[in-house]
Amino acid sequence: MDKHYDTLIVGAGAAGLMAGITAARRGQKVLLLEKMERPGRKLLITGKGRCNVTNCCTVEDFMNNVLSNKRFLYSCLNALNPYEVMGFFEECGVPLKVERGERVFPVSDRAADIVDALVNTATDAGCRITRACVKELCIDTDSEGKRRIAGVLTEDGQTIAASSVIIATGGKSYPATGSTGDGYRLARQAGHTVTPLRPSLIPLVCREKCCRDMMGLSLKNVTLSVVDTRSGKEVFSELGEMLFTHFGVSGPLVLSASCHMQPDKGGHLDHYKLYIDWKPGLSEQQLDARILRDFAQFVNKDFINSLGQLLPKKSIQIIAANSGIPFDQKINQITKAQRAQLVQAIKRMELTPTAFRPIEEAIVTAGGVDVAQVTPKTMQSKLVEGLFFAGEVLDVDGYTGGFNLQIAFSTGFAAGTYC
Repeated sequence: MDKHYDTLIVGAGAAGLMAGITAARRGQKVLLLEKMERPGRKLLITGKGRCNVTNCCTVEDFMNNVLSNKRFLYSCLNALNPYEVMGFFEECGVPLKVERGERVFPVSDRAADIVDALVNTATDAGCRITRACVKELCIDTDSEGKRRIAGVLTEDGQTIAASSVIIATGGKSYPATGSTGDGYRLARQAGHTVTPLRPSLIPLVCREKCCRDMMGLSLKNVTLSVVDTRSGKEVFSELGEMLFTHFGVSGPLVLSASCHMQPDKGGHLDHYKLYIDWKPGLSEQQLDARILRDFAQFVNKDFINSLGQLLPKKSIQIIAANSGIPFDQKINQITKAQRAQLVQAIKRMELTPTAFRPIEEAIVTAGGVDVAQVTPKTMQSKLVEGLFFAGEVLDVDGYTGGFNLQIAFSTGFAAGTYC
């Protein structure tokens, strides 16, 4: 292995590969150090293996979907915006499509096509990618106390010299893909502050047994609302998709909702309530009219056998029980007051979240390298010359919908432009 490079990149994920491509196209001699067997492991599992590459929106709209330190991202997002990322992949031979919520996917629905495009483009540009784990940064200090990057020391004892080092190691979520927090350790070694790490875009554990009973049931076009019971304030409400699991709830709506929830000091979330509106397209009056039409078809049947056209099969017993109407009560005996109870059971199903799932299951790690110590335009450290950061290792994150990958590409592009 050559012992000196213009730029070393620690981590060959979305941010690292984009940084490598950008630097190599500027004529730099680039080496990417990836500790996993193959690059882009986390990319392969994003979007349920389909890879939600970006979100087809303007920078202004994009900023409304950034959760942490949005002003820090303004410069790099203007340098490489979502439309330019889409153009990049089209030029790499990956046709794209735009789905609901302006989410962008490869037409093939294969995340591997995105990874292959990045890896092939990087190697075509002249990047070298090798398997190695970085133990520590090599930092020189001159007579005036100014610190400058000199390279890295790998776990197997190799010292690789470089004029610039870009840390693009990801966060702490999905450690099986290589995101085990190495970047935070290296940043601290360089003197950087790492803000408290927490899961973002994370499934929720719920107290109610009904979640397990409905495990695997996927809902579309429902509204999920979150209320902080301490203040009575609604902190989140959106229309979309969600999923019941053996531990609670997951899916896009739940992941977005989790960003608005803060656990107490014990890590508990039971000061929140979740409310699911199974029929958000109908007012209470319209839903009551719809129930009356269904009841007219089953006038002599038991209540429990009257909901098959209105609700998914797995949910019928749960919602019927929540309504308080006896399962065996005949339809022609159900009162207006009981119908009102059924309407409430459908329009405002209540769940109690108790905790986030472990940070390892988070889509994104919130927190990270303090952006006050990083130059926004260049992604260069303000503490060590020649040291750069890109992607999830930084304290920046956004909602689900392609926003976090775009952040990775834009910060990687900035680092690769100025390294």
